Amino acid sequence: MASFIYKDLYINNFYSIAGKNENNGILKNVNKYINDFYYGEKTIEDSEIKMQKEVLNNLINTKTDLIVGGDLMNQITATSSSNVNNNISFLGVYNACATFVESMIIISNFINGKSIKEGISITSSHNLASEKQFRFPIEYGAQKPSYTTFTTTGSVGCVLSKNKSNIKIKGSTIGSIVDMGIKDANNMGAVMAPAAVKTLKEHLDYTKTSVNDYDIILTGDLGSYGTKLFKILLKEDYNINIKNHIDAGSIIYKKEQEKYSGGSGPVCLPLILFNNILQNKKYKKILAIATGSLHSPMLVNQKHSIPSIAHLISLEVTNDNNI
Repeated sequence: MASFIYKDLYINNFYSIAGKNENNGILKNVNKYINDFYYGEKTIEDSEIKMQKEVLNNLINTKTDLIVGGDLMNQITATSSSNVNNNISFLGVYNACATFVESMIIISNFINGKSIKEGISITSSHNLASEKQFRFPIEYGAQKPSYTTFTTTGSVGCVLSKNKSNIKIKGSTIGSIVDMGIKDANNMGAVMAPAAVKTLKEHLDYTKTSVNDYDIILTGDLGSYGTKLFKILLKEDYNINIKNHIDAGSIIYKKEQEKYSGGSGPVCLPLILFNNILQNKKYKKILAIATGSLHSPMLVNQKHSIPSIAHLISLEVTNDNNI
């Protein structure tokens, strides 16, 4: 596993869009909410593309050297389509719900290596597009188990550079793929929890820190069931009792919204990170662990087990004022 320490690397700006269900949850100060899944477009896919374009239009400037991002559609359609004709170098990446932090790590390493000066990380997900992609179209009316998660609708992007701001990127750890033999595509929390544990432990070992050195450890979308398993595995495998952990998927919706085990999707973690965690003055030292279930509908239908991955980025808020 590869871990990195950065010097003078910062998040300078961000922009976020969230859907109607997310608006009814706990998010704060989102730049824009959309009122329906179609966002004025004819298809749900075009709706997701439109969200990404709007995020990029609010972040791109003359200093942008590189855009890195991805989404959940085949061929990362939303991200590729949103970057057409913007004349900026582009890297499309896919690590399912871990995609956003993956893209942040790539940009961070480019900047740290002095290959570029400024980059934009972007992602999105759309509940209807994702359900059609990975399970069944909503119109099919398929029954869902209580441990499944509800794909979050929205798009988030952020600008990274060496220009000083109050949010510093301290380091990162690139995860490795874990497969515990789970074949249930609904049970993504159980699929991803072992990868989150592995990445966290290796980052702590590399940095010679403990979970108590951080104000909060934020995972992406383990959901309520995956969160329980995450804590159990940390205790049983490494004797780590974690009390400062929050899972973005577990909190993004209110209980009365009845969104199964919680939220998921690559936009779930950044929505909570930028619009809740970084808005809270008590969180100064933050570990954000994005978790991804790397399942293919084709292989799931062929009874293959589901691999997973988790990537981590370490942030430090240097004063009481946010971006």
